[in-house]
Amino acid sequence: MYSDLVMEHFQHPRNVGELSEGPDVGVGQVGNPVCGDIMKMWIKVTDDRIEDIKFKTLGCGAAIATSSMVTEMVKGKTLTEALKISNDTVAEALGGLPPVKMHCSNLAADAVHEAIKNYQEKHK
Repeated sequence: MYSDLVMEHFQHPRNVGELSEGPDVGVGQVGNPVCGDIMKMWIKVTDDRIEDIKFKTLGCGAAIATSSMVTEMVKGKTLTEALKISNDTVAEALGGLPPVKMHCSNLAADAVHEAIKNYQEKHK
């Protein structure tokens, strides 16, 4: 049902935790009331680049795997590059997800986008 990469990121998620809030940190939280998954992402930005990223996710294995994968995908990227990450690119990077779990990758990309939006609002 799940690819080996999904299982790897579920069993050994990367970048779990949170970052101390400050002017260089953006926070985004999203949830899906239907499945109950909740994701919160913290990004630390230096010179318009995501220097560090952490997450906490309450949800199924696919939700944890997509959270872990998206953190690896955006770390070191500029904010503009990170905003181009989509739900489809997260799922593709994991070798695909079952159709009933695609909503989880939607949440992962959305959480990163919300964290970027939060950071940008602090720096208007």
